[in-house]
Amino acid sequence: MLETSARLLRLLSLLQAHREWSGAALASRLGVTPRTVRRDVDRLRELGYPVHASPGTGGGYQLGAGAELPPLLLDDDEAVAVAVGLRTAAGQGIEGIGETSVRALAKLEQVLPHRLRRRVSTLNAFTVPMLRGPHPSAVDPAVLTELAAACRDAERLRFDYRTHDGVPARRTAEPHRLVCTEHRWYLVAWDLDRDDWRTFRVDRITPRPPHGPRCTPRASPAEDLAAYVSRGVSTRAYAAHAVVRLHVPLQEAAGRVSPSAGTLEAEGPDSCVLRTGAASLDVMVIHVMLLGLPFEVLEPVELIGAISTARDRLTDALDRSGSAGCPPGRSGSGAA
Repeated sequence: MLETSARLLRLLSLLQAHREWSGAALASRLGVTPRTVRRDVDRLRELGYPVHASPGTGGGYQLGAGAELPPLLLDDDEAVAVAVGLRTAAGQGIEGIGETSVRALAKLEQVLPHRLRRRVSTLNAFTVPMLRGPHPSAVDPAVLTELAAACRDAERLRFDYRTHDGVPARRTAEPHRLVCTEHRWYLVAWDLDRDDWRTFRVDRITPRPPHGPRCTPRASPAEDLAAYVSRGVSTRAYAAHAVVRLHVPLQEAAGRVSPSAGTLEAEGPDSCVLRTGAASLDVMVIHVMLLGLPFEVLEPVELIGAISTARDRLTDALDRSGSAGCPPGRSGSGAA
């Protein structure tokens, strides 16, 4: 009995992980016969889980939404509270929680009855969170779960996209993963029109369903997708690139440099290397100076010239300001 119960939980987990499974694939993953899979599916249905089956060679099993909430040890009010909490966590970009919340929300909404979905939508539509500080890129949790489902099901995605310059565009892509950094969400996807990997800001995406057809998942563009996205939004997207050594420990630098401002690499106990980008070398000077950390330029050498020019301008401004006299009511000697 214990073995059967464990297998049922494993079967349920597999049905939640992908949109559709063939009977042969489930039998292979569970190490049982297709006949056993059919019996286990019937047991899940008896427990209230809405498992749909389609006949034929292209058919399979799919977990759908039912008239009643399956026995997840949650009553209706608890299910609504969990869904609202997951949506809130997903939308705030909380470190270590956002991406997990989206995955969990996608699973929950897959089996959430219509009446409860409506309650969740109403609560989110008429609730205004009071956040600390500005929220740079509010993302609709419904868009996040839609994109997460497309990544999970390996479905081709069509969407309208607003570029950095505000120009509208229509994109077709094969979604791979969602990546959250600070308060921003990014979709890593294979852009079919450009035949290359691209990173899209989710707050600029408007999905255009229906999605599909299914596509074969591609190998990830990087082992560390968070670092890949960070390099893309902080370095590759800009015309000017720079590498500087910060003379502080990596942990201290990480408190000043966000993932969207550059990538950090440990070099030793008292220094680290920053790779970053900017619209121009003049802007790069300001960007690095505002970090408020001691640094030296590793590359490009032209950045040293830009810093020298900025120093001369600042020195000239100080000289001119000094020769213009002190503000009214103040003396140059500082005496009362």
